[in-house]
Amino acid sequence: MPTTAATAAAPLPLSGLTVLDISSFIAAPVAATVLGDYGADVIKVEPPGDGDPNRHMRQLVSYPKSPVNYPWHLDARGKRSIALDLKNEAARAALDRLIARADVLITNYPRAVRGRLRLRYEDVSPVNPRLVYASFTGYGESGPDADQVGFDSTAYFARSGLADGTRYEGQPPGVPMPAQGDRASSMTLVAGIMMALWQRERTGQGQRIASSLMANGIWSNAVYVQAALAGTTLPHRPPRERPRNAVGNVYRTRDDRWMQLSIVREEKDFPIFCAAIGRTDLLDDPRLAVLETRRANAAELTRILDEVFASADMAHWHKLLSSHSIPLSQIGRPADLVDDPQAVASGSIVATDHADITRTIATPFTIDGVAPRHARPGPALGGQTDEILREAGYSAFEIATLRKGGGVA
Repeated sequence: MPTTAATAAAPLPLSGLTVLDISSFIAAPVAATVLGDYGADVIKVEPPGDGDPNRHMRQLVSYPKSPVNYPWHLDARGKRSIALDLKNEAARAALDRLIARADVLITNYPRAVRGRLRLRYEDVSPVNPRLVYASFTGYGESGPDADQVGFDSTAYFARSGLADGTRYEGQPPGVPMPAQGDRASSMTLVAGIMMALWQRERTGQGQRIASSLMANGIWSNAVYVQAALAGTTLPHRPPRERPRNAVGNVYRTRDDRWMQLSIVREEKDFPIFCAAIGRTDLLDDPRLAVLETRRANAAELTRILDEVFASADMAHWHKLLSSHSIPLSQIGRPADLVDDPQAVASGSIVATDHADITRTIATPFTIDGVAPRHARPGPALGGQTDEILREAGYSAFEIATLRKGGGVA
C-alpha cells in the first residue's frame, strides 16, 4: 500500500538496532547509512584529528566543488559520531562497552590494522556473542592479495574486467566517476547483514559476514566473466559508427542530446520502430529486412538513423517512440536529475532536514507503508562523544578522565 501520514509515523523496521560504523571512505559506511535510513541508531566511531577520510573527499579533483560538504552529508546522514583513539587502552576499553550493546559492527579496516586494534571477529565476538560482524575489503579476506589496498577504481572496475569490457577497440579504458562501485557494493553488505540478523533471530548467535570490491565487481561483470569461464570472449566494442547492433546504439538529436536506443525484441519491434519514424522503406531494403542482414549492415543502418534522429529534438523522439513502447532513454547528465519529475515521483530524490542540502539521494529501494527517516546532516567529528559514552554507563568524571588521557575527543 502507499505510504500515508499514519504509516509514515509508524516505527521503522530497524528501530532499536544499534550499528557501530568503524569504517572509512564510502562502501562500508554507506551500508551503515542505509541501515540508519530505516531506523537503526548508527554510531560512527572515528579517530580524533581528521576523522573518517570521507569528511575530506570533496577536495579531490574528481569531485564537483561546493562550499557545502555534500559527500559527507550524503554518506553520514543521521549518524552520531564518537571520536575514539583506539590505540589508547582506555579508549579501546570504551569501545568494548559499545560493542557489548551493539547489534552490528561494520568495518573495512585492513586485516593487519584489525589485528593491532583487536577488531577481528575473534576479538569482539566474546564481548558480544550476538554481534553481527560485517567486514569489507578490497580483494577479500583470503588469498595472495587479501592485504592489498583497494578502491573502487582498482578493485571493483579494473580487477573485475569491467573497465576493459566497456572500452572501445583501439581506445584506452575510461576512468569511472567517483564511488560508483562503492555504492553498488554497499548494498551487498546490507543484504549480508540482514541475512545474518535473520539467522540470529533463529539461533540467538551472531556471526561474521564479509564482502569485497573485487567480488562485487565480478558479480556486476558476471555475464562476461561467466562467458570466460565457459571458454569464450568478445573482442572490444567497435566504435558507434559501426556497432554490432544499430538498434542497440546511441544517437545524437537535433538539440545536441544523446539518446540510448535499445530494441531487444527486434523481430517484433523493428517494424513498429520503422513505422514510428516514418521509414517503412527500411523494411523493404534487403540489407536491413531481417536480423542477420541488419547485423551485417549495422554501419549503414547507423548512418541512416543518425540522419533521422538529427532531424528533431530529444523531446520529440522520447514522446514518439515511448508512445509505441520502443525502449529508449535520454542519456542524462547529473544536472538533469535535479528537476527530473520521475526521480522525485519514484522516490529516488527526497527532501531532507538539512538547511544547506534540502534534497538528497534516497536508499535505492522502497518498503510499502514505510517512510525512511528524513535525512539529517552528517555529524561533526566527535559531536556525540559524551552522549554515547553516557549511554554506555560512563560518568562525567570518567569521561573527563578519558578525555584528559587523550582517549577521546
